[in-house]
Amino acid sequence: MMNDDVVKKEQPTFYFIGVTTGQSSINKVFPLWMDILEHPEVKLEGIDHAIHDAPENYRQSVAQIKYDPNSLGALVTTHKIDLYNATRDMFDYFDPYAQVTGEISCISKRAGALRGHAKDPITASLSLGAIIENGYFAKTGGHVLSLGAGGAAVATLLNLINKPDKSDRPAKFIAIDLSQERLNHMQQMATQYDTDIEIEYIQSSDPTRNDEIMASLPDASIVINATGMGKDTPGSPITDEGIFPRKGIAWEFNYRGERDFMHQALRQADSRELQVEDGWVYFTHGWSQVIIEVLDIQLTPEIFKKLVEVASVVRSESAQ
Repeated sequence: MMNDDVVKKEQPTFYFIGVTTGQSSINKVFPLWMDILEHPEVKLEGIDHAIHDAPENYRQSVAQIKYDPNSLGALVTTHKIDLYNATRDMFDYFDPYAQVTGEISCISKRAGALRGHAKDPITASLSLGAIIENGYFAKTGGHVLSLGAGGAAVATLLNLINKPDKSDRPAKFIAIDLSQERLNHMQQMATQYDTDIEIEYIQSSDPTRNDEIMASLPDASIVINATGMGKDTPGSPITDEGIFPRKGIAWEFNYRGERDFMHQALRQADSRELQVEDGWVYFTHGWSQVIIEVLDIQLTPEIFKKLVEVASVVRSESAQ
């Protein structure tokens, strides 16, 4: 079966499904990564959808991958839940995380079967592992505050819930979001697991209230900006008066944009003894995990190090 609107690609094509795909650093990074991975023939093509696009538009994008032999797969951002809901009947397989979360961040093919994956929990695990040491929560007593309850925040929570060693699980995880629907979705995911983490869900769009909640955290807590503010929308979920936990970690999930939250944390880095991280580690792990799934290749630590090195060069050049 071939959809009439499917384009027959001349070259192997990897798709990036998002909103403003042309602005991403991946456009410069991808061909360099393909050289390292010995797949220089694979080209990147962005597909921009409106946020909460019409289901038929998502179905057309998935049909392109499903029915064109040279369309290899895709990384999906922003539209993970909407795309899953609109196209789930088109897939032959969903990985366990896709089934639990009801979202797709990676589309791949194996032996003619179309496969949907939710890679964010794996990306969150790798990214968090690059930021904190084993046993961090037992050693420090820190909690986790996630400002935002979208896909990356859900993935981070699921990753923590599934940590087999209690020392790697925080005693408490607080999620704040302006959308009760997103909080409900996160809670629905979490209730599928038996966990000893105390999870609190707070509906708030008030930065001052967010400041108060952040100020109540114990030392060494991790505060995450998973709202998209500072990239997709302007501003920060906290005010300039917000006080970060002493010896804590401020983790800005955005790797580009104004990143107001990160700059607020940097201004307190010395006085509060903060470790400040941005979304670059999440970006590199996120993309590499999807690419190796789509291309069906193994990623060694040595190869990943090379990928990070060339990506960082592109990033530093872009910042100049």
